[in-house]
Amino acid sequence: MKDNNKFEAKLKRLEEIAEKLERQDIGIEESLSLFQEGMKLGKECKKILEEVELKVQKVVNEIDDEIKTEPFDE
Repeated sequence: MKDNNKFEAKLKRLEEIAEKLERQDIGIEESLSLFQEGMKLGKECKKILEEVELKVQKVVNEIDDEIKTEPFDE
């Protein structure tokens, strides 16, 4: 759950940045700073999602009704 909290916090901050950039009432320096922060947060969120995707497994019934797990395929 710790990663989920990190992801949620980063996503919330990304939303705040997007709202500020859409308002267009901020200067170019602040816009650039917010854009850079947003890009960094986006990369961090992507990394978290990729790590979670690797952990996701699906449950498959074997022929003899034994349950096993295998990597999740898209």
